[in-house]
Amino acid sequence: MAATSTNPDNREAPGGPGTGKGTGSATSTTPTRRGTELVLLAFATVVVTCALTLVNLNLESQPPNQILYYGVAFLALFGLAHLAVRRWAPYADPLILPLVAFLNGLGLVLIHRIDIGNAAEAERAGDAFSPAAPSQVFYTALGLVLLALVLVFVRDHRTLAKYSYTCGLVGLVALALPAVLPSMIAPNINGAKLWIKLGPLSFQPAELAKILLLIFFASFLVSKRELFTTAGRRFLGIDLPRARDLAPVLVAWAASIGIVVLERDLGTSLLFFGIVLVMIYIATERAVWIAIGLSLFAAGCLAAYSLFGHVQQRVDAWLNPMTSDSGYQLSEALFGMATGGIGGSGLGGGRPAIVPYAKNDFILAAAAEELGLLGLAALLLVYLLLTARGLRAALAVRDSFGKLLAGGLGFAMLLQVFVIAGGVTGLIPLTGLTTPFLAAGGSSLVGNYVLVGLLLRISDASRRPQQPSKPQPQQPPIAEAHTELVERPR
Repeated sequence: MAATSTNPDNREAPGGPGTGKGTGSATSTTPTRRGTELVLLAFATVVVTCALTLVNLNLESQPPNQILYYGVAFLALFGLAHLAVRRWAPYADPLILPLVAFLNGLGLVLIHRIDIGNAAEAERAGDAFSPAAPSQVFYTALGLVLLALVLVFVRDHRTLAKYSYTCGLVGLVALALPAVLPSMIAPNINGAKLWIKLGPLSFQPAELAKILLLIFFASFLVSKRELFTTAGRRFLGIDLPRARDLAPVLVAWAASIGIVVLERDLGTSLLFFGIVLVMIYIATERAVWIAIGLSLFAAGCLAAYSLFGHVQQRVDAWLNPMTSDSGYQLSEALFGMATGGIGGSGLGGGRPAIVPYAKNDFILAAAAEELGLLGLAALLLVYLLLTARGLRAALAVRDSFGKLLAGGLGFAMLLQVFVIAGGVTGLIPLTGLTTPFLAAGGSSLVGNYVLVGLLLRISDASRRPQQPSKPQPQQPPIAEAHTELVERPR
């Protein structure tokens, strides 16, 4: 028999976020759908292996042993990830992991294809060359290990709310760390201070800060929701917030402007402030916060443009890619996408390697050149579907903290893809963000796998059957109750 809800009015249990019981909305007949996940992972493996074979047949006439290495490594890594999900999150959404595997595999194909082009250019120039595809496999393995660790140690996503202020403090420190460290440890690369280098190792702390700050914002908005829902004065039919309630938004705005000033990082600034605004909107359902936030961000962008030459170069490259000195990268990407056309030049048939940083910032341009407009549209639909599954988990989970956290995690991926796709196609200025799961880069890949691990945990909680409550003894009405004689004690 299906279990019935013990909380019919859909309220949280007392104790604040992270203490309520029965987060699942599914019944005891809900299937785990792990078999569906396994079939989809096998399909993604076949697609990735066939794509690798096409690349090598078009460029090297015969498939080398690397195809076997990449194909077996891909199957083994995601097979182990499937076993981890089956063991520790059996009711998680069966589409999230296969979608991530498909994106990660297609990114590996594009990186391998660009490696071949870069190797040929290096050979003609007599320079040394090291491929990026093997390191991408390593970082994929590391990311999947961290995903499994998230599922093992975070058995209930609501426990994260207990450490929200610690996460917020650590996140802010990680976000500001490259700006305060000397250039010897945090070098200026392409006009931005984003990386920390410790010997041969380098990482981008903003990827960790993104997740930690999401946890903090979700808990803060649950506990302080009244600050954002209390209406102030009414102007033109709109209930404006009170002036004293603007402090959290102003702090987030100041932090995002500080990222631009100290680290010259437009992408992280936009991502950070955009996530804050969307989570406030999810918590309050008041569009006035979006309008206030966008106005503040527009004012900050105008000030940054007038003060910093780095921002001016980005805008000039966006407006005049063919004539600007800094627009070579964007102009080559636009030419490559135009060459690909509707159907693309085919895997291995284009020249995406001539675009600087093609395997990092401009990997979407490489995909558009060889897969065409149709392939790029299909790729963006995969990202949209992945975001939709994350938002579906946010709708299904019953605690407010889980709703805000899942909504923020899903929107973070969507906003990042929008900013990257807009910059590559010339819709908005370039920001320097990397495409989730597709682009080469260890910090981004590992951080996004931790994000997916949290989404899987929340999805498992939203679909897990509720434990039926113990039946309460039925008391008969007083009028029908039997009369019992009670003797007075002597």
